[in-house]
Amino acid sequence: MTLRARLALLYTAIVVGIVLLFGVAVYLSVSLSLTNEIEQNLRNSAARVLPLVYVSDQGELSVNVTPEIEFAADTFIQVWDRENKLCANSANVRNLTQPLDAASLNASKPISNDVLLKTEADEIYLRVLTVPLVLGDRPIGAIQVGASLAIVDATQKSLVIVLIAGSLISILIAGLASWISTSQALAPLEDVTETALQITRADDLSRRIPYTGPPNDEIGRLIHAFNQTLGRLENLFNTQRRFLADVGHELRTPLTVIKGNIDLMRMMKELDEESMESIESEVERMTRLVGDLLLLSQAESGKLPLHLQMVELDTLVIEVLGQMRVIAKDKVTLELGEMDQVQVYADKDKLKQVFVNLIQNAIHYTPNGGKVVVSLQKSDHQAIVSVSDNGPGISPQDLPYIFERFYRGEKSRTRSKDGKGFGLGLSIAYWIVKNHEGSIEVESKLGEGTTFRVYLPLSSDRADAEPTTPLP
Repeated sequence: MTLRARLALLYTAIVVGIVLLFGVAVYLSVSLSLTNEIEQNLRNSAARVLPLVYVSDQGELSVNVTPEIEFAADTFIQVWDRENKLCANSANVRNLTQPLDAASLNASKPISNDVLLKTEADEIYLRVLTVPLVLGDRPIGAIQVGASLAIVDATQKSLVIVLIAGSLISILIAGLASWISTSQALAPLEDVTETALQITRADDLSRRIPYTGPPNDEIGRLIHAFNQTLGRLENLFNTQRRFLADVGHELRTPLTVIKGNIDLMRMMKELDEESMESIESEVERMTRLVGDLLLLSQAESGKLPLHLQMVELDTLVIEVLGQMRVIAKDKVTLELGEMDQVQVYADKDKLKQVFVNLIQNAIHYTPNGGKVVVSLQKSDHQAIVSVSDNGPGISPQDLPYIFERFYRGEKSRTRSKDGKGFGLGLSIAYWIVKNHEGSIEVESKLGEGTTFRVYLPLSSDRADAEPTTPLP
């Protein structure tokens, strides 16, 4: 059974239960109201008869009216003495010699009963009130007042018919309305199913589920979450494809060089020192690439081994800056900006790798005669290391992706002349900083330069951290 059918049946069953309870309540309420009204009329009639009843000097029970006691047409009255002899009755039961309620004639207190009275002509369903007559402690007779229950029966039958008809119509309308409403409510789920099937058949993760309903209801949130999942999956698959393509591209060149040198030595039938050096260089490049990929994989999974210790960050930055001056040579000027004394609880070697990557990138992309400024500041509960250059800058289209693996902007898609760049440095730096509970951001304007900032928590904020050992 489909979810739509189950929900429709559930809603219909709820309506059936409510209608049933409502119908029973209405039926009982109307019946009780009519019965109480008849009972009150019987008591009023008995109260009107009671003052007319007296005991004669001979001790006989008498009624001080004619035997034809005039009351409502559907009210029947009898007065009986202690010997169960009929003393008086109303005109509408003049020919009736039997008690209206024989079983209650000798009752010691007022009592009401429903009685089916059989006469020669017909059967009458009555409500009979028996009021005993007592003189002192001695019973002297009884008054019986009866009223026909025909109107009650007719009302109850009509009410049952109305309730049944109304209930059936209500149930039919409720079932139809629940089917239509659940169909409309669940229609987006059919779109989800159809879209998922189309994605499975066509491998098209760019598809999204359209939804025109309220965005904050359950269906809207489900579709929004599903579309977000599709977006993340699409990004992951695109990243995976690009990753495989980039790895293939990076490995193809050194493998081609190695194969070419091996073929050359085979043709020459002798070892060539230059070819061997070229092969060794390419093997080292592939080794660095594999090492960087393993390091990046560990960092992304949060399993990067860190040797945490107290690090004088200003000393480390100055040390890295001195090493980078060898690389910069006369191409660019390396300057030391504002430098605060800061201690952080971190892995010194990993942080050094971050700063080397950032400064090396700044040197590489800054034109001859440019300037790179490195500074360290302490703000609130964090240390801020900034690396600024006055190079060509990064385009706004490239900024959101520069920390992705193998990503290179339009001006830097080719490998550097020294053959050492793989497009992994910034991604590795990003994940190393993140594993230190810090963050890294970039600001850049075309034609003006780029600034990278690394935010690290101060040592006092990580005083409870425990040194970690590298994984085996």
